[in-house]
Formats: sequence, structure tokens, C-alpha cells
Amino acid sequence: MTYTVQKLAELAGVSKRTLRYYDQIGLLHPAEINANGYRIYTENEVDLLQQILFFRELDVDLDTIKSIIYSPDFDRKKALEEHRDSLLNKQEHIRMLLGNVEKSIQAMERKVEMTDNEKFIGFKEKKIAENEANYGEEIREAYGKEAVETSNQKFRGLTEEQYRKMEAVEQQLFEKLKNAMQAGDPTAPEALQAAELHRKWLSFTWSTYSKEAHAGLAEMYVQDERFAAYYKNKIREGAAQFLRDSIRYYTKL
Repeated sequence: MTYTVQKLAELAGVSKRTLRYYDQIGLLHPAEINANGYRIYTENEVDLLQQILFFRELDVDLDTIKSIIYSPDFDRKKALEEHRDSLLNKQEHIRMLLGNVEKSIQAMERKVEMTDNEKFIGFKEKKIAENEANYGEEIREAYGKEAVETSNQKFRGLTEEQYRKMEAVEQQLFEKLKNAMQAGDPTAPEALQAAELHRKWLSFTWSTYSKEAHAGLAEMYVQDERFAAYYKNKIREGAAQFLRDSIRYYTKL
């Protein structure tokens, strides 16, 4: 089975412009361009497009998707299994949010009582599910299953005030890091303030803090392209490495 741009766009539910853009940036080339100048796609490109759209559903940026699917180590079956797990996590999160909304309605109608912690549990579970889907295997290898589960439990137990404060600290970290990167010195005072804010942010979920563990996590930010992509999306290219360099210097003081 072969497809023109129009037919593949209809099949996948995307625009022809999107497919042309994917071709332009080298993300999805057609198998051939026929004598009439039409792009022709085969089953191989259909499978690649499916993977691309799965990754887009997980909010992975196009540059990262390209590096993943064209890596010599790319395993399509494993990727599909990971997509399945991520979708199941999303399904569970939606189920939890629906239950949370229903209980909130009942609380407003004075049919049930609802604690402040229960009002925010759905949002906290979403963050845990996202973190597990994206980095669960890696962080367990680095820190152990018990440490990760303890961290998740501590996060679940945050009060509304603590939860909001944690989010505020992360935003402060992004702003401080953005300003420090403009100066360009990861050992400058403002860069070290960013490293300190990162330590403060970790303290909301880490049961204990050590400079070694902090430095190790920072190294993971650079080694794992998904961490790098997170900071790139939040700040700019090179943010993960700059933060790693600042934390490396901070933890040696």
C-alpha cells in the first residue's frame, strides 16, 4: 500500500502542511517522489508517522523525536510498549481526576466532606504518573526503588501550601537560571542561587539530601535527552548542561 501526501494526511488525521514540514526538517521523508512530483509514502513511513504522533501525544518536541526514531538503538516494539504504559498512566490519571471532580461536586452539595489534601491529590498524582512514565526506570536504577517510592509518598503528603510553594520555587529556579545563562558563567553568584533553588525544590520530595545525590541527578539531566529536552522547553537550548555545571560547582563548596 502506498499513499500520496493527501491520502496519508487523511489516514493519520494530520494536515498536508504538517507532512510537508516533517519532510522539510528531515523527520519524515517520503519513500520517493514520482514522475509527477508527488510524494509517495509506504508502510514504513506509515509506521514512522505513527511513532511520531505517539511521541507528540506525550509532548516530546520534534528534535527529540527525530533523534529517538533515527537512533540505531531504536526499538519500535519497546517504544510501543512504553507508549502503552504512558497511555495507561494517563487513563488512570483521568479516572482519578473524574473521581476528584465528582467528590468536589458532592462536597459543594454538602453530601460528603473533602479535606484540602484531597482537593489536590489528582494534580499530584498526575505529576507522579508523568515522572514515572518518563523517568521511572532511570531514577530507580540510580537511587533504588525504596528511595523513589519514599519520594512519591512524601510528594503525595504535601499540603496545599507546600504544593504551591514547590511550584513557586521551580518557577523561581527557571527565572534565575535564565538570567544566569545570559551572563554565561555557571559559577557566578546568580548561577549558584539557581543551584540552591534546585536543592530547595528537591527538598520538597527527597527524604534526605546529599551533595553526591544532587550532583548525580544533575549529571543525569545531561546524559538523558529527555531531561535535557525538559529544560530546553522551559528555558532554552543548553539549560540542562548549564544547570549541571552550576550544581557541580555548588556541591563542591
